Amino acid sequence: MTVQEVQEEIRRLKKENDICILAHSYQAKEIIEIADFSGDSYALSKLAKTAPNKTVIMCGVRFMAETVKMLSPEKKVILSKSEAGCPMAEQMDVELINQLKEMYPGYTVVAYINTTTELKTVCDVCVTSSSAVKIVKQLESDNILFIPDCNLGAYVQKQVPEKNFKLVHGGCPIHATVTKRDVEKARAAHPNAELLVHPECIPAVAELADYVGSTSGIMEYAKKSNKKEFIIGTENSIAEHLQYACPDKDFYLLSTGLVCKNMKATTLVDVLNCCKGKGGEEIILSDETIKQAKKCIDVMISLGG
Repeated sequence: MTVQEVQEEIRRLKKENDICILAHSYQAKEIIEIADFSGDSYALSKLAKTAPNKTVIMCGVRFMAETVKMLSPEKKVILSKSEAGCPMAEQMDVELINQLKEMYPGYTVVAYINTTTELKTVCDVCVTSSSAVKIVKQLESDNILFIPDCNLGAYVQKQVPEKNFKLVHGGCPIHATVTKRDVEKARAAHPNAELLVHPECIPAVAELADYVGSTSGIMEYAKKSNKKEFIIGTENSIAEHLQYACPDKDFYLLSTGLVCKNMKATTLVDVLNCCKGKGGEEIILSDETIKQAKKCIDVMISLGG
């Protein structure tokens, strides 16, 4: 079968079987094209909640599928590739966070959404990369324990200097590979281009950017800007998607190493198999786990996240 034939079969099956397909922005173009919704993890979770379909297939990584299940417990949620995890989400466990809470009593535990469901059960509030600054500013506590990404935490700390932060070493191992030297090389090669980076990059890189923001923020900035050249400092698929969306503009990679292998694990055939009722993994969470983990997401929503 050709790519187009597989896509047509997926479209037929999802309609026949009442399936909604979500694709994170880091997925390949051929998967984005057959998705009902594409975007960043939390935006997809909210869209899944409003979708009328009984079954949701998440083309992304495990914590994203878990978030969909938490917000839509009545739906059947399938992770398209069982092996697709997130190294950052899995870096810390409940035991570690409980130890940190004992070390820093009275601190509000702020969890990046890129965390496991289990970890969310012991956190006070959840944030996304686009809502973190806004939410932390609104918290009553002036003492913030930010997990797991110390780079995103450092970015938020810089934007909210009036609060006291404790950062724990952790984060995205892919974004963290980008160096100041990479920026210098990219700037030299493309002197007229603006540098757009994700706050999961190290502070030394973020400080050199023209714009720092979430995946969706980077895409919106590039699309709306009257500039014509951009260096993209996040997963390399974003540069490709932007090139298709804005053929009159030029997009360059900050680093060829910005590739998430877990996101790339999902193939179009994986999605086809899920639509056929085989392959993938159904996400099962107990009612009690959902109740406990969802508390920090509910706080995020109440604060405008």
